[in-house]
Amino acid sequence: MTIMSFSLHLEDWRGWLVDAAVPPPAPRHRISAQPGSTLPAMLRRRLDATGRATCDILGVLDPNADLPLVHASRHGDTTHTLEMLEALERGEPISPTRFSMSVHNAVLGVHSISRTHHRPLQALGACGDEFDAILHEAKGYLVEGHRAVVAVLSEGPLPSAYQGYTEHPGTACAVGMRLTLDRGRRLMASDPVRGAHPTPLEVMAWLNGDAPFLDGRHRWQLGAE
Repeated sequence: MTIMSFSLHLEDWRGWLVDAAVPPPAPRHRISAQPGSTLPAMLRRRLDATGRATCDILGVLDPNADLPLVHASRHGDTTHTLEMLEALERGEPISPTRFSMSVHNAVLGVHSISRTHHRPLQALGACGDEFDAILHEAKGYLVEGHRAVVAVLSEGPLPSAYQGYTEHPGTACAVGMRLTLDRGRRLMASDPVRGAHPTPLEVMAWLNGDAPFLDGRHRWQLGAE
């Protein structure tokens, strides 16, 4: 297998999941199962549990609110999106606030307001390739000269109407990484292997050391701690 020149370093990470039946991250990498306590109430109620957890992860990994942030989700807030589509079918008007909170960049917007964050923000959807995408985007910011980047991958609950029609981890979950060019565990990519679509649960298991590789568009491997 030929190793590509692409590599990053993982300085720290955090994970969250709502389903107690799924093994959680190790305690030092875990955030509260009831997230959002650090958000102002007016902003907290605009987000679902996954959005609140994403904000908590961003706050822990970027405590000074001075790093570029990248957030990716394959499906986004499908619950609110489906509710709006059903309202349109019934001929009902759509709430502008509800629409604004259903788009992919809504969580980063709430976080930036709550933390007075003025650094670059980027929201991504990549048809299942979100994990590879956030790493490549992070590398771009680092090469530009930023000392670190925080990248988060999340999934909210999937409405029953979508069950069986798309890949999903089966539970709401989120995982975030603080990435650098030279500090922490080395994160390396091999040549493309197959079109796997890592979920936040699979990324957490890999970061926990439960699997030696993580397959996406590339095969990802972490160096020793």
